[in-house]
Amino acid sequence: MQGSEFDEAGFFRALSTRNVRALLIGRRALVVLGAPVLTADYDLWIHSDDVELLNAVALPFDLVPNHSPDTARARGRYVLENDERVDVLVARRVPTHDGDIVEFDDVWQRRQSVRFSTGERVTIPAIIDLIRTKKWAMRAKDLADIEMLQTILLNPPEGS
Repeated sequence: MQGSEFDEAGFFRALSTRNVRALLIGRRALVVLGAPVLTADYDLWIHSDDVELLNAVALPFDLVPNHSPDTARARGRYVLENDERVDVLVARRVPTHDGDIVEFDDVWQRRQSVRFSTGERVTIPAIIDLIRTKKWAMRAKDLADIEMLQTILLNPPEGS
């Protein structure tokens, strides 16, 4: 894989322009909200009908899927990568450790658009739904992230 300068703003703009039903989740969503966390990759949760559309948007950014759309749907996830990595969740619903079922369509209905540091707007789950997505794995960092998200929920950032 060759190195490249990833155009983050252009990527998010392309997702919006092409109407890809994609939600930025994981720690990168916390970064967008202003949380002081580090992460090396991007995590997207997309509608299962939009795999081909996302792959078409990713192509000009030299992001290559590691599975075919049908395999990605069957597995529930795949990766777009070059020197950047985008983990893509394709599941219609995901259970949390406490038995809550998080459904993409419900989360999509409550989504929010937040201005990112690049000036672009990024689509993320509502804070309450982002908290629910953090309960999928329940790692130590997820528990810390949930605490930060609960603080943000009580004190939302300006411009969101």
